[in-house]
Amino acid sequence: MKIDLEAENKYILSQYKELILSCKGRLKNNDQDMIRTAFEFAVKAHKDIRRKSGEPYIYHPIAVAKICSQEIGLGTTAIISALLHDTVEDTDVTIEDIHGLFGEKVATIVNGLTKIQEFTEYTNSEQAENFKKMLLTLSDDVRVILVKLADRLHNMRTLEHMSRKSQLKTASETKFMYAPLAHRLGLNNIKTELEDLSLKHTDSEGYYNVIDKLKETENSRKTFIQNFIEPIEAILKEQGFKVKMFGRPKSIYSIYNKIKNKGVAFEEIYDLFAIRIIIDSNLEQEKADCWRIYSIINEFYYSNPDRLRDWISNPKSNGYESLHTTVMGPEGKWVEVQIRSIRMDELAEQGFAAHWKYKDSIIEKQNNFEIWLNNVRDILNNKETSALELIDDFKLNFFAEDIYVFTPKGEMKSMPSNATVLDFAYDIHSKIGDQCIGAKINYKLVPINHKLSSGDQIEILTSSKQTPKDEWLSFVNTARAKAKIKNSLKELFKQATELGKITLEKKFQKLKFKYTKKSIDLFAEFQNLPSNNELYYRIHLGNIDDSNIESFVEAYNQGLTSKPKTKKENKVEEFLTSFKRNAENLVLGDAVQTIKYNFSPCCKPIPGDDVIGFIEENTDIKIHRISCKKATELLSNFSSRVVKAKWNNEHLISFLAGLKLVGTDEIGLVNNITKVISSQLNINMRSIKFDTENSIFEGTIMVYVHDTKHLNHLIQKLQKVKGVTHVTRLENE
Repeated sequence: MKIDLEAENKYILSQYKELILSCKGRLKNNDQDMIRTAFEFAVKAHKDIRRKSGEPYIYHPIAVAKICSQEIGLGTTAIISALLHDTVEDTDVTIEDIHGLFGEKVATIVNGLTKIQEFTEYTNSEQAENFKKMLLTLSDDVRVILVKLADRLHNMRTLEHMSRKSQLKTASETKFMYAPLAHRLGLNNIKTELEDLSLKHTDSEGYYNVIDKLKETENSRKTFIQNFIEPIEAILKEQGFKVKMFGRPKSIYSIYNKIKNKGVAFEEIYDLFAIRIIIDSNLEQEKADCWRIYSIINEFYYSNPDRLRDWISNPKSNGYESLHTTVMGPEGKWVEVQIRSIRMDELAEQGFAAHWKYKDSIIEKQNNFEIWLNNVRDILNNKETSALELIDDFKLNFFAEDIYVFTPKGEMKSMPSNATVLDFAYDIHSKIGDQCIGAKINYKLVPINHKLSSGDQIEILTSSKQTPKDEWLSFVNTARAKAKIKNSLKELFKQATELGKITLEKKFQKLKFKYTKKSIDLFAEFQNLPSNNELYYRIHLGNIDDSNIESFVEAYNQGLTSKPKTKKENKVEEFLTSFKRNAENLVLGDAVQTIKYNFSPCCKPIPGDDVIGFIEENTDIKIHRISCKKATELLSNFSSRVVKAKWNNEHLISFLAGLKLVGTDEIGLVNNITKVISSQLNINMRSIKFDTENSIFEGTIMVYVHDTKHLNHLIQKLQKVKGVTHVTRLENE
């Protein structure tokens, strides 16, 4: 295909002009000249390089810079960094070149964005290491992560040009790590689009089903929103408020999740959209104005008191401020209403970037971004935390919703929703955590592993005799507490090993046995221990006593202590190399298949499901559905050990699948259901379980089907049984 270079150059120039136009109001002094220099530098560096789509590579950095400017609201330094972010990785340009031309700040950001070299160890996760390296740059400049999120967003927008495996890896990694990170940094629009695009590439059928349903109901939704808004907008303007009111649809991903997780039909989801009211109010008056508008809305529509969310008095830890209420609107439909000021809306949409804009205001005192960043830096300072442990900590803590608890003196503290008494103790001080023996919550005595709830007032109880234990690591959920416990255990271990070392030396001397490094190494090997320190530690604890030492000395004297050493082979790497050499895909259900595999019990795949194979440490291959949460994690962290898998439809084999049924109890209901399964469709059942409460039943049925087509046919038949309102496939059986 002939390349139209003139058209490409025109497009590049038009995109550059759009970039400059988007940040014109924020440029100072010679900022535009610097951006122009960076643009020309990037064009030259990426000359003759093309993307998978066939487009010039420079399209990508310009698009990333536009996202930084238009959608995040970042300034000149970040825009220049975005234009240059791939030059060091993909061209001959060095960090020193960047530093010399554009200064230290830009060089720091570009260096943080430069990817690490690929790992050859299949037991490591290169994605996790990449993520850890990116987070480490928080200590230098948070804009690294903001530019990285812009980079990821553009890659997701152009993902259709990648191979299927690359699509699954990138989409899973995005859903698993980057969308939650965007949420934690307050970038709501970017988080929403990342989730939607991830869904598009992991379950395209589900994605387009939701889109089609939204299009079908678009006109009726617009009419409803207009009827809801008009009377409120009129009274607000009459009372002197300057407001914007509009309907905001919920994300495709959130609607999809409700259908999937709650087992409801699209038509039964009442909160497909929210009404947003944005008020132009000064800083000192904005909270009072939000509550006044809330009061006016309640004069028109009845509110649900259980659905009131006050995030203007207690902002979320990502800086989100808004007042949410759910009211009964026209046609007897519940509607969520979000009330916020212009400042609050900018914080909600642009997150950390908007936080800088209001840095000098009195609101800074209430902003939790700095607290969050300090907590992140605290965890990153622990050099011994592995990349995968770091991601686990982030998923548990920094991406979790918050609860608000109080000290005995009434000071409010924000904690992750899964925090325990011990987490709270370590949040106060390391020493208090180390000596914690329990707590009084609302004057009631509770153990150290008691889970906290919002509104709890907590008094930590301590004892000078208490010391941290290994099991404490299972009692805490915050990364801070885990790091503190590990440090304390490490110090206790160090003290114990020193004492154990002295004890062993005395024992050897008593037996007139030579105390050398070689003899200690042999003793540790004799006890099947991984290190000499572990040997000293166990001696101090008394787990290795005089009889064990005497047995070793006797064996040594008889020449029975040496063991042949074997070189540990990387079985996974060897197996994967062999697999790639002999087959492109793992064919499931093939009678002549020589590669062994088994189906994961967490999602129970059946023919017709989109699946992957994952090579485990023992070289077993586990088959997962792509929609499985575990598959998302594996694709995100261990994509090198994922193999493509496809179904062979030549053989009719029965696979176990689970169904969940909900409805109203009817006479003969179970009999009618089993008739459909056994008599009409001739399907075998493994088990059936029904529970009824107040005339509402919920049941699960495990059946043997051939494929997804067979299962979907069964679901359609069961939905026609009188009394059955919902039939959904169990995601985790």
